[in-house]
Amino acid sequence: MTINLREDVAYLLLKKIDQLDKQQGQGQHELKFETGDFTGRGVQEPEVLAHLDYLNQKQYINAEFTGNAYANQEDVPDAVNPQEFDFRIANTFGSSDGPLPHLITYKSATLTEKGRRLLEKMEANPPESLLEGPTVPIATKDMPFLEKVMLKGNLEDIFDARDVAEVVFRTMRDVMTNEAVDRVAAELHEPALPTEDKALQNEVADLWKDTNPIVAFLSRVRPVLKIKPETFLFRINQEAGLPLHVTPETALTAVFSATKDELSPERIQEVAEFLPGEIRTLWEQA
Repeated sequence: MTINLREDVAYLLLKKIDQLDKQQGQGQHELKFETGDFTGRGVQEPEVLAHLDYLNQKQYINAEFTGNAYANQEDVPDAVNPQEFDFRIANTFGSSDGPLPHLITYKSATLTEKGRRLLEKMEANPPESLLEGPTVPIATKDMPFLEKVMLKGNLEDIFDARDVAEVVFRTMRDVMTNEAVDRVAAELHEPALPTEDKALQNEVADLWKDTNPIVAFLSRVRPVLKIKPETFLFRINQEAGLPLHVTPETALTAVFSATKDELSPERIQEVAEFLPGEIRTLWEQA
């Protein structure tokens, strides 16, 4: 039995490990997968472990694991060549020519220099399968706010989701009265993401008000702006640092959907009344 090596899964694994490296510094880190890392992509645990084994064998990651030691698989091609990503890697489930991924538990991992070079190449040319979206509906009801934004916005990591959310919120506040902004803030006192990373330890209300104190102050003293839908979208595109494959409409819909999950029907309707044209439509459909 074999498992197809999926470029999107390999990419998400490299991004996950790279994110841990950035958050915790170089070195081995406990490898935990959170809700949303692979949600909607139809990936089972044995497939994740088999992909990790491949990346470890090819020295894209330096991983520590418990269980059966993996044999080398010389028939697996070099993943640096993106055209070779459709080759198979052994999975076994009792076969004689490969590992038993269900017996393997990964304890920690870090990217190697080779892995960083591969990730850079993949970031410059993201897997086409990521652009197609998840293969099954995403069950996001009980996910933290930023994970919802990341998944629905096809964003690469939680930090991107945080930055996009703040820019969307900033633009929304510009078309709303301070009184309406405060009523929304009163309903958003939930953790944006359960984490020990101080850079991400915010309530959704903190993101709504803006974590930049100067911007938050200016939002309070500025007059209510009349922003056309195209200007609204232009600001998101220019200020949010969106990846090439993410449109402003996609980013808006992701933030709108996650925000509406936190709000009462009264607040949802009130926000809609401030949004212009196409932007209101996106809000109502999110």
